[in-house]
Amino acid sequence: MPAALQEAPPRPGEAGKPTPVESAQQAGITVVDWVDERTSLSGAARWMMFRKVPKGTNWFYTLGSATMFAFLSQAMTGVFLAMYYRPDPSGGAYESIRYVTNDVFLGQFVRGMHKWGSSVMVILVFLHMGRTFFFGAYKYPRELNWVIGVVLLILTMTMSFTGYLLPFDQRAYWATIVGVNINGTGPLLGPYLSDFLRGGSEFGATTLSRFYAIHMLLVPGLLAALIGAHLYLVAKLGTTAPPWQKAEKRPELRETEL
Repeated sequence: MPAALQEAPPRPGEAGKPTPVESAQQAGITVVDWVDERTSLSGAARWMMFRKVPKGTNWFYTLGSATMFAFLSQAMTGVFLAMYYRPDPSGGAYESIRYVTNDVFLGQFVRGMHKWGSSVMVILVFLHMGRTFFFGAYKYPRELNWVIGVVLLILTMTMSFTGYLLPFDQRAYWATIVGVNINGTGPLLGPYLSDFLRGGSEFGATTLSRFYAIHMLLVPGLLAALIGAHLYLVAKLGTTAPPWQKAEKRPELRETEL
């Protein structure tokens, strides 16, 4: 029989047998359907992810997502660092940071991501707040979302301030003393706030534990809850068009002269 008339070997998937890729896709669909049948999460996910955006949407609108990504990066690297950190002011805190930096596999890389990521997150929060202000996105009906954003900014600064002390070297020690004393000069609540941060009237061993608890437990929990509320309001109310984008009036809505 001529070679041209010989049947070619069946390709994967042609004889009714699914390919590995098709099998993986079907398995993924089955798992998603199984979860959705018991939780009904597809409706909420569709409501959050698929929505209309105004004309003129540009890269300025990605600053909020970038800030959330920076927060997630800080959370993941922070969990890794917490596995090795010891809030011991007598030398354990500094030695644990030195051990992570010099001896742990990829420890210096993860610590660098956490250290510089904190500065990136602060910058992104300010840029996002600036974009919201100059685009007029704080006006009705988004006033509550603006208030939540201001609280998130304060919590981000608190996170940065409390994390600065954790290496417990000379620079972190004296910079934190200066910061706490500055807080103490505030009216009414200033002295009480300083005593709360120090854990007493003097800067001592309790201060490091208190800063560690605020940095690792209190502030991240508040940030996660408020970010969830912030995203809910963004999905519910939508985003505003840029100020240079003029609204188009439909002819049937224009006022007619009598």
